[in-house]
Amino acid sequence: MTTPDFTTTLLVDQTPEEVFNAINNVRGWWSEEIEGRTEKLNDEFSYHYEDVHYCQMKLIEIIPNEKVVWLVKSNYFKFTKDKSEWTGTKISFEISEKDNKTQVRLTHHGLVPEYECYEICQGAWTNYINNSLRSLITTGKGQPNGKGKPQTEDEKKLSSADQQ
Repeated sequence: MTTPDFTTTLLVDQTPEEVFNAINNVRGWWSEEIEGRTEKLNDEFSYHYEDVHYCQMKLIEIIPNEKVVWLVKSNYFKFTKDKSEWTGTKISFEISEKDNKTQVRLTHHGLVPEYECYEICQGAWTNYINNSLRSLITTGKGQPNGKGKPQTEDEKKLSSADQQ
């Protein structure tokens, strides 16, 4: 069975515990401007990128070294007609062992091709998971966005979409 929800997967040599800890270090791979707690069940945090994207997340499921699930409590996109496209969707990180490696499978449940933000969000998630999170897991240093940092290609797309 296939699903239209966005999914991306990566394989690393590190342990499920190391991967789990990296996922929960949201400031280390997504954004240095995360506000709130990001490690325990019912923790809530907010993410923002300039005035282009803001969302509030709640950790609704945590199985140590196996799974983390966020609920998007609220969302705002400056560049879409429906500013709240992510609101009510869930983002899950499933950790498993595969071929003597650790696999991370991110699924953004509800992020579907019909969404106006889909193409930009797909590119951004792919970058954050396959580049920044992978780097945090494998080297201890991710590539989160933050104040004073150069924009990624997807952030440039967000900004240019905003200008149109």
